[in-house]
Amino acid sequence: MQEILNAMLQLAEELKEVKALIQNLKKSRTEQFKESWIDGQEVSLALNLSPRSLQTLRTKGVLPFSQFNGKCYYKASDLEALLESNYTLNKKK
Repeated sequence: MQEILNAMLQLAEELKEVKALIQNLKKSRTEQFKESWIDGQEVSLALNLSPRSLQTLRTKGVLPFSQFNGKCYYKASDLEALLESNYTLNKKK
């Protein structure tokens, strides 16, 4: 009897996980778009960069971007990758 109860509890947990995955897949494309793209103004504020510095990063090919209607957009994953690639650990001597 205990085995059946444990199996039912495990099945209930797995069903909850499947439900969460399905709900995540149901997100609208608009929600997914907002999560992954950031405009230049937000990037400048977040990284404390001037618009000119941001332009230099674009021009040098350091930071990929997309431009639409005169406004630049950046993938959050590209920004994270840029920060990770420049991460250094300062060790005190």
